[in-house]
Amino acid sequence: MSLETTKNEYLDIGGVRFAYRRLGPTAGIPIVLLQHFTGTMDAWDPAVVNKLAETRPVIVFNNLGIGTSTGKTPDTVEQTATDAETFIRGLGLAKVDLLGFSLGGMLAQILAVQHPGLIRKIIIAGAAPRGGEEHLLAVVEEAFAQGAPDVRLPLFFTPSEESQRAGRAFVARATTRTQERDPDSGDEVSEPQAKAIIGWCARKDEGEATLRAIAQPTLIVHGSDDTMFPSINAYNMFKAMKNAQLILYPDSGHGALFQYRETFVTHCRTFLDA
Repeated sequence: MSLETTKNEYLDIGGVRFAYRRLGPTAGIPIVLLQHFTGTMDAWDPAVVNKLAETRPVIVFNNLGIGTSTGKTPDTVEQTATDAETFIRGLGLAKVDLLGFSLGGMLAQILAVQHPGLIRKIIIAGAAPRGGEEHLLAVVEEAFAQGAPDVRLPLFFTPSEESQRAGRAFVARATTRTQERDPDSGDEVSEPQAKAIIGWCARKDEGEATLRAIAQPTLIVHGSDDTMFPSINAYNMFKAMKNAQLILYPDSGHGALFQYRETFVTHCRTFLDA
């Protein structure tokens, strides 16, 4: 099964229904994917998810209020991470790896610190640390103003022809699924998530305490020209963490992991298997 064809499953916990999909083998430590600002399960790149699922269990899900999940979307990164932990434990998982993209990368940092027994390794793509540099609203507003056929083209990719070509290919892949497809997020998701991200970056972390408390092996991946969360965030995380590796992809923006999908998956596999 693939991201495009796998049936949606649902997990009910405390009156909230989480929607999720499982891919890959049943044996092994699962990698749980934590999605970006306003992103649903169908905002992931099938080329990345399906390739990861060739060798390990992969779980994608919608957090509270996202897509076909119920509940109210939180307006803090901390509560969003708590909800993710509730989902992971609700599946009965004792140990997981995390791939957090953008907002998801912020959740991964909190989960690694608060639940060291649950989280084995983390991959942080296109994110910022607590107190990091963000230009979320300005970049999103500028992207919409360009009138592109898909806002992710100016939002996730650089203006170069090569990057835009990769962006168009990504959009085509990400819109393939037609059955049980998640609805796009509206203001009820974007507004609290924007508040969460801005609040996370506005609150300085004295002594970089959160990053220094992360003991798990960490792979940090970033685009060289990410306008939403500049690449200095990736470098600062790398310098502060005890056991981190840093990869910057050239001529790439916020969606570097999708532009360099094959290279990214190779890097993930090498890191997770080490």
